[in-house]
Amino acid sequence: MKRARSSEVFLGAGRLRARRRLAPLLAAAAFAYLLFVSVKLAGFGSAGPASAVGRLAAGGVGEPLRRGVERPAPRAPARAVAAVSGYGRITGEILRRREAGEGRRRRWGQLGNFTELERAAAEAWALGAKAWEEASAFTGDVDSIASRDGGEGPAECPGSLALGGGETAVAFLPCGLAAGSAVTVVGTARAARSEYVEALERSGAGNGTVMVAQFAVELRGLRAADGEEPPRILHLNPRLRGDWSGRPVLEMNTCFRMQWGRAQRCDGTPSRDDDQVDGFRKCEKWQRRDIVESKETKTSSWFNRFIGRAKKPEMMWPFPFSEGKMFVLTIQAGVEGYHINVGGRHVASFPHRMGFALEDATGLAVTGGIDVHSVYATALPRAHPSFSLQQVLEMSERWKARPVPEEPIQLFVGILSATNHFAERMAIRKTWMQFPAIQLGNVVARFFVALSHRKEINAALKKEAEYFGDIVILPFIDRYELVVLKTVAICQYGVQNVTADYIMKCDDDTFVRLDIVLQQITTYNRTLPLYLGNLNLLHRPLRRGKWAVTYEEWPEAVYPPYANGPGYVLSIDIARDIASRHANHSLRLFKMEDVSMGMWVEDYNATAPVQYVHSWRFCQFGCVDNYFTAHYQSPRQMLCLWDKLSAGRARCCNYR
Repeated sequence: MKRARSSEVFLGAGRLRARRRLAPLLAAAAFAYLLFVSVKLAGFGSAGPASAVGRLAAGGVGEPLRRGVERPAPRAPARAVAAVSGYGRITGEILRRREAGEGRRRRWGQLGNFTELERAAAEAWALGAKAWEEASAFTGDVDSIASRDGGEGPAECPGSLALGGGETAVAFLPCGLAAGSAVTVVGTARAARSEYVEALERSGAGNGTVMVAQFAVELRGLRAADGEEPPRILHLNPRLRGDWSGRPVLEMNTCFRMQWGRAQRCDGTPSRDDDQVDGFRKCEKWQRRDIVESKETKTSSWFNRFIGRAKKPEMMWPFPFSEGKMFVLTIQAGVEGYHINVGGRHVASFPHRMGFALEDATGLAVTGGIDVHSVYATALPRAHPSFSLQQVLEMSERWKARPVPEEPIQLFVGILSATNHFAERMAIRKTWMQFPAIQLGNVVARFFVALSHRKEINAALKKEAEYFGDIVILPFIDRYELVVLKTVAICQYGVQNVTADYIMKCDDDTFVRLDIVLQQITTYNRTLPLYLGNLNLLHRPLRRGKWAVTYEEWPEAVYPPYANGPGYVLSIDIARDIASRHANHSLRLFKMEDVSMGMWVEDYNATAPVQYVHSWRFCQFGCVDNYFTAHYQSPRQMLCLWDKLSAGRARCCNYR
């Protein structure tokens, strides 16, 4: 035993000496790795502070960004790498490409054919002049106009609806839903049909053809603006042949401003007992082919009955939908969410999500592989709470805007808004427009709104603008392709009507932490023009789909570096150049306003070096904690974010 112990001590001492010799080597290797990472990835996610900008100027940033169309840029010289080593990935890459493309620069969009956009703009201006005359002459009552669709709400809504069958069904629920309301769809799921999926063929999984059997039942809101899809308050999608999971599934989700939330998927696995909605499980259990239920042996079954522990028999149900078979689907609105029943049996529940209320569900759509026999809606509310404009706009002196100050200010904020977004504008007035910087006059914020085809909507907008004093009405008919004209108007207003150092552009569904944005602005070199936002580098135009960009509209292979549209900041020098070029008809326009801004900044950078500053906290999709701006926020979420900020927490009001 002693020998064994002594040998153990000897071996342990040897290992200890080896570890001691190895420790300095490991420490040196770790130090070298950390040094390498600090040099290569310094400032990732944001630009460096003012000192880093000083290094930028010393590195020869005065030369403009240069890129060739559909040609790879040459290798950057050594001095370019040294000049951008203190910057984040996106900003550093922009500067590297500027150094690499010397002598080959041209103006972005120079080859494009913009006659179609110019023709649409001319038509919108002509129709807008007529619409403004009609709005000015309107003498009707604008207080009864609905905040969303601009139609006049009925004095009383029907308590129930019944529709016949067809391949699809679309119903209008004028007063939305209330707790206890139910929508029942009687239909037959069609047999599967083949669909081609290009991604499958590329992956080598056969010829890319799959068999698909699915349909959708949606509770929709009203369209927020022309060119947008209506919000999906509940999207129920039974997939009878399954999807990527390979088994039948029920998928539920929401969609706001064409951005989908996180899907809730039920595949036959039951939810936890504590994961419930109004006392119902989010997902019930049904039979699955890939899971074999364990069965009791005769001996164990007899023994359990003998000692009084016999299991209660469990009924196993199949997937609630089958091809070619009729079903009765009922969606019932509860206090906490929606409950889905098929054939009288509960199969799933979907909780209400922030920003979606029962009264907003004013439409029903049944689409896809289904033959609809009949649709019934029962226990509907008889009155809609938002059919009166007075209930959306709070006409209080507290929310009126201050006059534009004559003295210089630090920031002017231009907010793009749609004509009928009364609730969105009111939510901003009650929240981040109450920051001390705006109340004390150091920041000025204004809404930029074009006109609608409906004269009563324009009359309501005119009344709102006259009372609150924070709306700049642009006399052309609002269209998605012409949003870029609103951005030009923001630059013109910021140059001609106020004396500001910087201009910020955002949307009416963007929540802005104004105090933090002002702090960010002050950290950068004031002697160089600034372009601050969530920058995109080498993004390519979509050539297919609903938002496709034709080669006539944009012939280049990639877009110039541009900041996402929901929120970005630029120096007044850049805005002044944009306004001047627009006045002398030399400003190129593109239907995507954020890409247009990147193109204009790129052109300005040809004569003066611009600081391209990237930060992911200018959120493009939704919200992240410690955000600078949060996008796709409904009026209810705006109020929620403001309450959290008032409590000292920069936290999101995310969906449940």
